[in-house]
Amino acid sequence: MSSWPYWFEIAVICGITAVGTIVWGHWEEHNPKWRRIGKIFVLCGLSVLVSATAGRFWFFVLLGVLAAIVLLIHAWWLPRKGINGWTGEPREKYYALRGWKWPPERQ
Repeated sequence: MSSWPYWFEIAVICGITAVGTIVWGHWEEHNPKWRRIGKIFVLCGLSVLVSATAGRFWFFVLLGVLAAIVLLIHAWWLPRKGINGWTGEPREKYYALRGWKWPPERQ
C-alpha cells in the first residue's frame, strides 16, 4: 500500500493557513466561521487538483501567484482606498471596505 502523494501540498497549505490565522486572523474576525473553514478546504482542493493534473512545480507556481495577488492587494489596492496595507488603518475605512459595522461589537 503506497502513501497518498498529495500530503505535502495539504501540509503546506495548512501550515500557511495556520500561521496566517495566528498572525492576521483578527482581520477576519467578522467573517462567519463556515467561510473561514471553507477557504481552507477550497485551497487544499485546488492545490491537490493542480498538483495531480499538472505536477508539483505548478503547485508552487500557484503559491507564487497567490502570494503575488496578496502583495498586489496590500501594496497597491488598499493604499489606493486610503487604507494602510500592513496595519489596516484607519480601521473605519477598512471596516467600511469589508462591509462591516463600525465600531465593532464586542463578542
